[in-house]
Amino acid sequence: MKLNELKNKKVLILGFGREGMDNFRFLRKIFPEKVLGVGDRDKNSKFKIQNSKLIRWHLGEDYLKALRNYDVIIKSPGVPFKILPRNVLGKIISQTEIFFENCPGKIVGITGTKGKSTTASIIYKILKIGGVKAHLVGNIGKPVLSLLFRAKPKDVYVYELSSHQLYNLKKSPQIAVFLNIYPEHLDYYRNFKEYAAAKANITRYQTKDDYLVFNSGDKLVREIARKSKAKKIPIKGKYYSLNKVAAKAVGKIFKIPQKIIEKAIREFKPLPHRLELVGNYKGITFYNDALSTIPETAILAMEALGKRVQTIFLGGFDRKIDFKKLAKKILENKNIENLILFPTTGEKIWKEIIHQSRGREVPKPFFVNNMPEAVKIAYQNTQKGKICLLSCASTSFSIFRDYKEKGNLFKKYVKKLAKGL
Repeated sequence: MKLNELKNKKVLILGFGREGMDNFRFLRKIFPEKVLGVGDRDKNSKFKIQNSKLIRWHLGEDYLKALRNYDVIIKSPGVPFKILPRNVLGKIISQTEIFFENCPGKIVGITGTKGKSTTASIIYKILKIGGVKAHLVGNIGKPVLSLLFRAKPKDVYVYELSSHQLYNLKKSPQIAVFLNIYPEHLDYYRNFKEYAAAKANITRYQTKDDYLVFNSGDKLVREIARKSKAKKIPIKGKYYSLNKVAAKAVGKIFKIPQKIIEKAIREFKPLPHRLELVGNYKGITFYNDALSTIPETAILAMEALGKRVQTIFLGGFDRKIDFKKLAKKILENKNIENLILFPTTGEKIWKEIIHQSRGREVPKPFFVNNMPEAVKIAYQNTQKGKICLLSCASTSFSIFRDYKEKGNLFKKYVKKLAKGL
């Protein structure tokens, strides 16, 4: 939606977190005298801003009732479509849609169930070193609307796009990178088909002048790419190398010299919580893969680190994901001897392992409720020369605020208990 179309519309900002507040500040600057609606489940949202003039608040449990009174609803990604009344769906737009429609520069969009943050970061570094006026935005960078005030045609926006940002989008980026797709966010979407359809929007509206860099090793991504009108660049690679392969492909589209591409990749420092080496303590090597929120990433982490993995942390919030493949992998890997299991999916994973074992030898389970206890058990049961891996195959919300808190606590107690045990 073009900005001038909002001028005479009754606008509601739905969701008043980080992105919702960015939406508010942007619209207030453009329309200083316009009354704006704000809807959020948190009844204390109005305390997030000092000047609350010209705002119509809709807060608390009944915040969705006001939707019918507005012409345009700018929804934040954290508000699931499935909870919204169907008769308002046609009014809903997003920050991403506004940016895409009004940005004069070029957008490089990156999506995938896993790996998009790292890929976006490497692409950004390649473009910056290559002399491109690049900006890192979206899930990993700044909320984007404020950047429209100074956006120029030569600007390039490296945009990490989650399925939530892609949902309902009616325009695709000029350069799209599609890494992979696994069952994820099944608590947010009605089903996996709806989740996959949201991801597909990254290329659905591309033209013959656009580019699609896609992982040809992923069957579903390959099927989505087949329907795309864009110039296709297939890539392949294991989970932890695919990011670099994708970034190289984008660098070539921008005609960045190979030497500069290689230099940028060589100098890139891996992002925290993504198979991050914590260090070697008491002869044990610890890895923090806290962003592993699905079984596939835990399996890939085990494969990447090889036979030295003896202890693995698993479990977290239950989003109805299937753990059969993970259980099979653990049973096949005779080197894994210890499972440190967090609620609530820790128990679910263990039951699946027992179910598949059929009398075969299984790793030793340790059911824990906090990180200090978990790390202490890891030290007591992991041999020198072996690896202890935090890669939980589940989101963190059961006992941790998010993956960052989980990963940081893991690192903290690995180092702290190394001194005290």
